[in-house]
Amino acid sequence: MIDELILPLRTSDTGATALSWMEEMRVSHLPIVNNEAFLGLVSEKDVYDLNNFEEPLGNYHLSLTRPYVLFRQHLFDVVRVVNAMDLSLVPVLDDEENYLGCVTRARLLKEISEAGSFNQPGGIIVLQMNEVDYSMHEIARLVESNDSKILSCLSRTFADSTKIEITLKLNKIDVSSVIQTFNRFDYHIVASFSDENNYDDLLRERFDSLMNYLNT
Repeated sequence: MIDELILPLRTSDTGATALSWMEEMRVSHLPIVNNEAFLGLVSEKDVYDLNNFEEPLGNYHLSLTRPYVLFRQHLFDVVRVVNAMDLSLVPVLDDEENYLGCVTRARLLKEISEAGSFNQPGGIIVLQMNEVDYSMHEIARLVESNDSKILSCLSRTFADSTKIEITLKLNKIDVSSVIQTFNRFDYHIVASFSDENNYDDLLRERFDSLMNYLNT
């Protein structure tokens, strides 16, 4: 997942250099290293706040702590760090905290899409229930009773609520029989997407929106 095109900055590089590289690579953060040691991330905001573009980065007070993931951590850990700190990229370090490279938000989106089978054709069903009633085993049993399989499953909880939302991606475009089964067992269906043309249009629209967001 490491992007080989994005090179780290050195402490002797200036804010002007940092801004130029950020614009070229379409990111708003870049790592700073001393030899192989990771020092931290500099952001566009750091450079503009100092308002001295020729100042070496070694003199900067960085607004971010040292956000990073280790090379052996899971994709979910990368997502957590990027989301928690609103990063355009996250550095990857070895066990000695030496800099190995970084993972960009755009590459992360690609990995999530592949891991979640988002590019595979299939219908989507969104369920909502009380957390105490959630059973993946029971949901899978009902899906498979209709000769369908779950390609991916996403869960979402809500603050100050006991509800949980489950989004299922199935291996069939037509999910009407699965919906009927869920209705018979009193599951609350929030939404479903089963028309292939509409589904492809929806995916394309959301993907274009995401790419436009990443390019800003």
